[in-house]
Amino acid sequence: MTEGFYRHVYIFIEQEEGEIPRVGLEMLGEARRMMDDFNTKYSSKEKVVAILLGSGIKEVPKMLIEHGADAVVFADSPELRYVRNTVYTKVIAQIVQDMDVAAKVEPEYAAQFKRPRYMFFGADSIGRHLSATVMAHLDSGLASDINKLVVSDLQITHQNKTGGKPLTYEKTLEMYRPDFSGFLWTTILCLDNRNPAMAKDYHPQACSIIPGVFNEGRPDPSRKGIVIEFLPKFDENDLKVRIVARKVIKSEIDFDSHKAIVSFGRGIKDSPEQNIKMVESLAKEIGAEVGITLPLSKKPFSVSQILDSTYMIPDRVIGISGRKVSPKIYVAVGISGAMQHISGMRDSELVVAINTDNEAAIKNECDIFIRGRMEDVVPVLIEEIKRQKQVTQA
Repeated sequence: MTEGFYRHVYIFIEQEEGEIPRVGLEMLGEARRMMDDFNTKYSSKEKVVAILLGSGIKEVPKMLIEHGADAVVFADSPELRYVRNTVYTKVIAQIVQDMDVAAKVEPEYAAQFKRPRYMFFGADSIGRHLSATVMAHLDSGLASDINKLVVSDLQITHQNKTGGKPLTYEKTLEMYRPDFSGFLWTTILCLDNRNPAMAKDYHPQACSIIPGVFNEGRPDPSRKGIVIEFLPKFDENDLKVRIVARKVIKSEIDFDSHKAIVSFGRGIKDSPEQNIKMVESLAKEIGAEVGITLPLSKKPFSVSQILDSTYMIPDRVIGISGRKVSPKIYVAVGISGAMQHISGMRDSELVVAINTDNEAAIKNECDIFIRGRMEDVVPVLIEEIKRQKQVTQA
């Protein structure tokens, strides 16, 4: 058994000039919950270990400990101020395999330690890229865009993994994500090959975690933890690639400053061009921003270039793979209600749904459900809003 070689959950925490993105704190909160349950269930002492890279970041580890980390391993160097994927990949790989670091994290497990048991990254533009290259470097698997985690003992029978025999995989991380439809769950496992003919270990069991799906832990200033400074080894060839200019580009779609959002989904299919313009008119009347569901960002319908470039874009996606919003009014036009989308808008104060299907899942998530074709309902809404404005102004 190689069970003793793998311990702890290591979490790569991004930072920008010392500021931690929300997903970093959310991962710490979920890891804290998960490992507290793990240690109780298995009578263990495994740790939540945060990895932090950057320049001038020596004051940041304290905040990560307050949010749930047992240990913070940080590398502080001018070469790490900005993310360069190759450099970051190699430094992270050094940290997670370093025996001296493991000995400081938990001396009891240090003698056998080989790699982390689990590893988390944020599922954002940096984390998605970095998680893939780190896990390729470590020759293990990766589950992307996860929004639920469960640790279980599973009995597995698999022709290649177990040689066709039923075997128990203890402490297996079940990593859940919604499929493209948003209505079904996919469970992803990273399992060792225990078939003697092709035996191989795959650790850490790793995933990238979607921002906004877990709660960040409440900070506790009294929490104590271990802070470990790591001195990385750089390959001079990797340092030849340098960042000479850098500009942070924020999303042009400002959902946060709008009290109302009107979103549309595949229900526009009967007349995409005209229906998008109709949604646009409704949004204009109530001072709303326009959102879309994930499938619309894949451009399933042919519309004019101006509508395509204005609305069928990833920045407008609301849901697990996009933005999480909480306006006072949310109008869902032609949206079925897949969990992919619901996760991004369920904190809205008032939800109005327009749909032809009386059994649509969105019905269970809204305050007002209008059954009907959007082509019939939306023009009536627009006219009534205009009429109410005239009455108010009179």
